Formats: sequence, C-alpha cells, structure tokens
Amino acid sequence: MKATIVTIGDEILIGQIVDSNSSYIAKALDKIGIATHEMLSISDDKEHILTTFQKLQNQVDVVLITGGLGPTKDDITKKTFCDYFNDSLIEDEKVLQHVKDIIEGFYKRPITQLNKDQALVPSKAKVLFNKMGTAPGMWMEHENTIFISMPGVPYEMKYLIDNEVIPNLVEKFERPFIVHQTIMTYGRGESLIAEEIEDWENNLPSFIKLAYLPSPGRVRLRLTARGNDEWVLKEAIKNQIISLTPLIEEIIVGFEEDDSIEVVLGRKLKEKGFTIATAESCTGGKIGQMLASIVGASSYFKGSLVTYATQSKIDVLGVSKEIIEKYSVVSEEVALEMVNKVKQIMGSDYAIATTGNAGPSKGDSEADLGVVYIAIATPNKVFVERFDFGQPREKVIDRAVNKAFELVYKEI
Repeated sequence: MKATIVTIGDEILIGQIVDSNSSYIAKALDKIGIATHEMLSISDDKEHILTTFQKLQNQVDVVLITGGLGPTKDDITKKTFCDYFNDSLIEDEKVLQHVKDIIEGFYKRPITQLNKDQALVPSKAKVLFNKMGTAPGMWMEHENTIFISMPGVPYEMKYLIDNEVIPNLVEKFERPFIVHQTIMTYGRGESLIAEEIEDWENNLPSFIKLAYLPSPGRVRLRLTARGNDEWVLKEAIKNQIISLTPLIEEIIVGFEEDDSIEVVLGRKLKEKGFTIATAESCTGGKIGQMLASIVGASSYFKGSLVTYATQSKIDVLGVSKEIIEKYSVVSEEVALEMVNKVKQIMGSDYAIATTGNAGPSKGDSEADLGVVYIAIATPNKVFVERFDFGQPREKVIDRAVNKAFELVYKEI
C-alpha cells in the first residue's frame, strides 16, 4: 500500500512554520504497514489543490491532507473537496453541537456564523469527529483512492490520526508488516562504517533494507523488513543484528526503533538510580535542554548551569580565576573545574561540562576555532577529552553535544 501526504498552507512554503505534521503521519502509517510514497507541500490555492488531487488519483491508495480547515474565510479545503467530488456541503448536527459546546460553553461567547460553518461537511464525506477542535476531519473515497482531510493544527491532527484515521485504515485494508530496528553508533563516520560492514550488507536478504542515517557525531543504522509474516521478519532482523554486532561492537551504544541517545541515556540513569547534572559553556545549555525534554527526566536530571561568559564561570560555578588566567578559559583544567563544581553544587552522581571555541570568533580564548574540551565526572573518576570539531559553529555545537552524550553513556 502507498500513501501520499499533502500539507496545504502558504505559511509552510514561505518558511514561516516547519511542517512537523508529515513526519508524525508517516510514522503512524509505517507502523500499520502503509508506505509513504511522497510528501507534498502546496499553496492555499484552489486550482493547485485540484491539480494535486487529479495527479494523485489512482496513483496511491491513500492521500492524507492537513491544513486548509478552520474558522477563517481563507480555509478552502472543504469547498475544493466539493468541487473535486461533485458534492455539496451539508450541516452535521453532531459537529455543530460540539462547536457550540466549545464556543459557548468553554469560551463563554456567542457563536458566530464562521463558527457554525465549521459544521458544514461534504454530503458524501465520512466525518472524522475532532474532539480537540472545531474543524472535523473528512474521509472521501473516489475510484481507487481515499482522500482524508484533517486540520493543520498539530494536536488536532494527532488526535484524528490516532483515534480516527489509523483505526479506520486498519479496518479497511489488509496490509503487509513493516518491521524496523535501529542500531545507534557513535564516534565513527558513515563511510568508514560502510567499508567495515560491506560484506555483511551485501549478503542481506532481499526483503531487508539497510539505511544509513548520519548526524554530527552519530550514525544510526536502520534495518527495515517488509513481508506478510511479522514473526519471520523480526527473527530475520534479529539474526542479522547478531551477525553485525561483532563487526562494529565498539561503537554501538544501543538498539532502538525510535529513541535517541538522550532518551536511552535517561532510561539507563533511571534504571540504575543515578542522577546527572551539566555545566555548559560553548554548548549553551543544549545538553541540559535535551535531557530536560524527556518525560520523567526530573527523576534523574538535577539541572544545568549555563556559564557562557568567563566571569559567570567564576561567579556562578566557582571556577578559580587563577586557573582561567593561567590555562585559558578553553582548557582541560577549566573543564575539570567546571565538572567538579557542578557535580558538587547539584549533588549528582554524574556530570558533564563543556568549554570551547564554537566560532566564528575566538572570544576570551586563543584556542583554535572548533576546539572543545568535554569533561565527565562519574562516582569513581573524572576525565577530560579534547576534540577539534572544525567549523561551522552549528556543527561544533551539535558534535559536542552528541560526543558528551556518548562519553557519559559509555561510563554508565
């Protein structure tokens, strides 16, 4: 089965907002064995929408559309649906009552005609009830393609995908199984890994595909198997991982489907009852932010001190001014002071500290651009490693963050 995801909205095309809806929809489809064939972003233009519908008709099984639905006059998806399917709008009583409950009951204001118009739906549509907002979803079938329209508001779209769209697709179609397994590696580049596992990759069964997913400091190796027997697929992937592991065992940090290194790290800390804290300079709080973004992080993440300026390292962390003057603010000695101080202040079992020259100028240190010192404190030891991440600035910060996670993960 194939699907195309279409996002409607000029705000996406001009870069005003980032399209996160397509990613969420694609992941949901993948879990039920529907492959996303294409993702499109198109303008709020009736002719453009109609042309897109015509292009996709009978080329894919499902077209999932977000955007162009709402209480404003420029929301045109419903009217375009009527033109394309030769239909007319009718009022849905259940939707109208829901809109009244929200406007009059929750917002405590009179309902307007624009609000009432939210209850208008094409007469041929199957209405997908939206408990999270006023605009319902719509399910229309024409020849060999299903067209599903949803609001562009992310939390409304997610509710409809999880509670209406996916259950209906599961009920309607028999689908193949798609099984993923991702191996997370750190500290080695994509091309080098590819050389080391070339023979293994060449001997993969035809129904298993390998994808390299590189990012600064890390490479995820994703195995995907497709077929009609889920157990067979899972066993095949399991056996392939067993044969792969000895080839790159020293750089593997986990086996996960969706989870990132910070999620895996948090899980390990929680399992072992350990805590962690960070003192950040060149990474600007990004390590702490990524740790804090995980649900349940308060059980293991003590906090972060972002001491970006040299004086804040002295005033807030208590780093010795003499050490900074003697060795420079970007140095092994200052990184050691930072990690020891934050571990003491926060009372954590583990700690991370970063100091470096991310660029494009050198700031308070004469260290080369791209040089970063990362210090790790554990219950038993403290150590520092020096890295040269080059340029540009964004690359330095991202690689420093990933390397910090890698180093502390290995210690735990």
